[in-house]
Amino acid sequence: MDRINALFPLWAILFSALAYAMPSLFVPLKEMIVPLLGFIMFCMGMTLLPKDFKEVVRRPKVIALGIVLQFTLMPLGAYLIAHLFGFPALLIAGFILVGTAPGGTASNVMAFLAKGDVALSITLTACSTLLGVILTPYLTLFLTQEVIEVNALAMLMSIVKIVFFPVALGVAMNYFLRQKVEKVQRLLPTLSIVGIVLIIAIVVALNQHKILEVGAWVALGVVMHNTLGLVLGYFLSKMAGLEEKIARTIAIEVGMQNSGLAVALATKYFGALAALPGAIFSVWHNVSGSLIASYWGRGSEKE
Repeated sequence: MDRINALFPLWAILFSALAYAMPSLFVPLKEMIVPLLGFIMFCMGMTLLPKDFKEVVRRPKVIALGIVLQFTLMPLGAYLIAHLFGFPALLIAGFILVGTAPGGTASNVMAFLAKGDVALSITLTACSTLLGVILTPYLTLFLTQEVIEVNALAMLMSIVKIVFFPVALGVAMNYFLRQKVEKVQRLLPTLSIVGIVLIIAIVVALNQHKILEVGAWVALGVVMHNTLGLVLGYFLSKMAGLEEKIARTIAIEVGMQNSGLAVALATKYFGALAALPGAIFSVWHNVSGSLIASYWGRGSEKE
């Protein structure tokens, strides 16, 4: 399973290529995007316990810094990059949704590989996921109001259904049915990867006719956005006087977004083209996260 999971970027690229070559296989699955993301959030919840939030009490300033960077650097970075490239309104909305999304679940694995603070990473992901229920729709409304109409309240209710309830249900099951959940926990990352790969393939299939026209520019914007989060997340944490281990963790947490949520919301509220930045981000942030985690991890071993 670990080997299969480690090859996530490869599976995403292969299925994206298949979706581009044979879109008819995936276009009929369009309505599955939201249920698939709900399932992924449920899997995330089953990896958490109430005690995972104890870091909030133990290190409130560190948690606060990570959350502030998450919901300022990435939304503003997305806004600036999308406007710098002169993207149409739908792509601007898609980029901003990626920027306003909470941290991605893969960040916890990357923090472990980077010899970061895994407990802190888990807490930051959980806290940003819960705060994102409110912050994601209203930050999106604030940053996109000049280019596209956003129903923030409807988006909030969607996030409650897609994110909050599935995560809460997963946490409850993990707490009350701990022994039974432990038997399947090893499968959860793989099931989540299957869900994300399917979502990416569906978005590629829906955008097949547009990818040649805008795909390369969207990919470049995604790389810039992700790099901005990783680099500034690290250096601003160091400037705040945090130790290396924590700075690495915050950098990874800030740079890796829940792009699956961005895809689901973009598809539901704006259309398939708006989901393209999130789909590309889903692939790229796992590649960049793996590379930087490997680099930091090897450096720690040498030290």
